[in-house]
Amino acid sequence: MSDQKANPKEYESFILASGSPRRHELLVNLVQAFEVISTEAEELVSHNDGPAALVMENARRKARPVTELRTGAWVLGADTIVSIGDKIFGKPADLTEAASMLRLLSGKTHCVRTGICLAHKDFAYEEARVETSKVSFRMMTDATIDAYFAEVDPLDKAGAYAIQTRPDLIIDSFSGSRSNVIGLPLEMLGDWLREVEVI
Repeated sequence: MSDQKANPKEYESFILASGSPRRHELLVNLVQAFEVISTEAEELVSHNDGPAALVMENARRKARPVTELRTGAWVLGADTIVSIGDKIFGKPADLTEAASMLRLLSGKTHCVRTGICLAHKDFAYEEARVETSKVSFRMMTDATIDAYFAEVDPLDKAGAYAIQTRPDLIIDSFSGSRSNVIGLPLEMLGDWLREVEVI
């Protein structure tokens, strides 16, 4: 009997339904080999049941078209938002909106939620789950925000910031999954992939 650890099932293909380079970098920690196929899914900007329901629905909308393209593959969709109460901060349209977001988040604690949908068409499997982390921001001046934007491109990031780049300028503390704040909750996802025997 070999004591070598089993590799992920190579006969099952795995697809990340997201063009996010950060999600790609995170997923390689769990899945040895996967493809990236992203579609232009129409995402909701609000949901009657609140932010958690919103990110789960958007994750489903990203995963479903890919399951139709590749019915024999596991497909992972994901969506991340920042919120305070029911006020949602998505990706800013420009630097002016990005600065406005950081001013609103300054000195406050907000939630970062990532919804993930795992689906397999041939197995008639689709489920969505959500992970929540909390991030507390320092009080920020306009000069601090300008200094932060000099080092971080906020335009493709929910809430106009990245926890992995110069957090010393803007973040006081956080609780929960750090990878969730980046865009993919590895702890929860790892347990889930083991549950369905993908890894």
